[in-house]
Amino acid sequence: MGLDLTPFRGLRYDPDRVGSLSAVTSPPYDVVVRPDGLHHLESADPHNIVRLILPQAPTPSVRNEQAADTLHRWLSEGVLTTDSEPGLYVYEQRDGDGMLQRGVIGALRLSEPSDGVVLPHEDVMPHVVADRAALMRATSANLEPLLLTYRGNGAAAGTTAVIEHTAERPPLLSTTTEDGFSHRLWSVTDPADQAEIQTDLARRQALIADGHHRWATYLRLRAEHPSPSPWDFGLVLLVDTARYPLRVRAIHRLLHRLPVPDALAALGDSFRVRQVEGPLSAALDALSEAAAEGNAFLLAGDGTFHLVDRPSPDLLARTIPADRPEAWRTLDATVLHATLLDHVWRIPDVPEHIAYIHDTSATVAKAERDGGTAVLMHPVREEVVRDLASQGVTMPRKSTSFGPKPASGLVLRTLGL
Repeated sequence: MGLDLTPFRGLRYDPDRVGSLSAVTSPPYDVVVRPDGLHHLESADPHNIVRLILPQAPTPSVRNEQAADTLHRWLSEGVLTTDSEPGLYVYEQRDGDGMLQRGVIGALRLSEPSDGVVLPHEDVMPHVVADRAALMRATSANLEPLLLTYRGNGAAAGTTAVIEHTAERPPLLSTTTEDGFSHRLWSVTDPADQAEIQTDLARRQALIADGHHRWATYLRLRAEHPSPSPWDFGLVLLVDTARYPLRVRAIHRLLHRLPVPDALAALGDSFRVRQVEGPLSAALDALSEAAAEGNAFLLAGDGTFHLVDRPSPDLLARTIPADRPEAWRTLDATVLHATLLDHVWRIPDVPEHIAYIHDTSATVAKAERDGGTAVLMHPVREEVVRDLASQGVTMPRKSTSFGPKPASGLVLRTLGL
């Protein structure tokens, strides 16, 4: 039993009805730095995809109704149009530094973690799953693809062969977003090519690189609809990391109500604390060096940087659950949540107290502006993530940020098509 990827009739912007394709795209919903980034995207074009993935209204029910109304209006006005025949979609991302990533977008049959076909590696927050589920129910659409990785053989055969020869043709769309990434999309409608991809992927298992909450949402909504139905499938991008390795970055924490002096005072002598010189890039280099030897964190928010490392072994023994693999018990995210947040700082993992932010400089800037503490993390290696996931062990939520992430707004899937 492996991956079952099926064609679908993609829903895409009509380039003639919007200012530009780049102006209607967005990063995934949880990467948008709110509110600044949200307002910037909303003002880029009245049809920007954030009006669907992050609708703004006083209450959740009104937000979701607004998203559904907006989607239906854009369909009726021809802003969004449905491709004439079902296809899989080859998607390419390229930056100015020579990074190239290609994968295939399709509707993937959902499976439980116990099936060993799609492996999660992070825990999820129930309130986020509930929020995403309510939005998907209201719109009856998969508005943005998850990012899944699999390990092929890296050779130009099977799925990779189809991707490579497809990318030699003129694309359906091509655009460059303001982050400097160029994006191209092709449809794969030839039955032989589709069969080649499906046969190849049927031997593979995948790791969820980005989109754990949306995957959990897919599973929840599938359970609500009698099978067979369109809800048995979810929109994904699959990337062979043997051929196109992803970048793995950390996701940082912003502790809203904990000033840096209080955070440092609470540490006592349980950690080594050193002030390190900026700028941010130099402080992150110091974090990287310390992380090579053990658990390390960089605290910021008071105008300087504080390197926190070498936790007390006795403290770790008292606070880290002993019933997990060694690789899990020594994760920075495990030590942060089980030892620092739960035991030392006693901060509940709820949005009023903790924000999860992908952008490093934005995390520091928000901490300095709001008087909180930025906890900057060092990224985990992909092989550690994959090894734990294969054992059925999930990491603390928001432990990793794989990328580059697919841009939202290039292709959508409605559940009736």
